[in-house]
Amino acid sequence: MNNEFSNLSYDMLEELAAIEHERWSRWQSYLHDKCIRNEDGSLTIPREFVDRWHDQMSKPFSELSEKEKQSDRELIYESQKRLKKILSIMTTQR
Repeated sequence: MNNEFSNLSYDMLEELAAIEHERWSRWQSYLHDKCIRNEDGSLTIPREFVDRWHDQMSKPFSELSEKEKQSDRELIYESQKRLKKILSIMTTQR
């Protein structure tokens, strides 16, 4: 385990890891839906998405359009229940 995170409790680490997995899974599902499935099972990302996502990933959050920022905020809202649980764990560990 990375020493930087050794002060995290097991429960907190598990909740954060679950948030990350859910975020990653949603992204992969979205990405795969936008791709073209090739005969060999591989996927091709259409150029329009490559260009847009490259532009987005090269900017900090503060430089995104308001629509892009709102999309990120909505993902946080979806994780709200888990985030509240993490805050609860942090409060009880004090």
